Amino acid sequence: MSGAREGIIVDRRPSGGGLTGSVGAYIVRDEDDGHHYTFDYTDIVTEGFRTIRTGEHVRFHTSATSPGRAAFVIRLDQPDPAEFYR
Repeated sequence: MSGAREGIIVDRRPSGGGLTGSVGAYIVRDEDDGHHYTFDYTDIVTEGFRTIRTGEHVRFHTSATSPGRAAFVIRLDQPDPAEFYR
């Protein structure tokens, strides 16, 4: 596992999985090198509902065994709950 990196969520692509068909892949752009990495909700480290919105700033790790994949994604921009759950 490489060191911690920071990036911005630039896209979410539905994959049609999960009970409701709404599970998707997120895309994060590394702030240092501009590379794009994918991850899904299981890689988000948080309590409760695991979701991230486009434009949010995150910290993540990458794996040497899965190039292009982000893991251990942590939200750095915590939303105001009243705004987030409208």
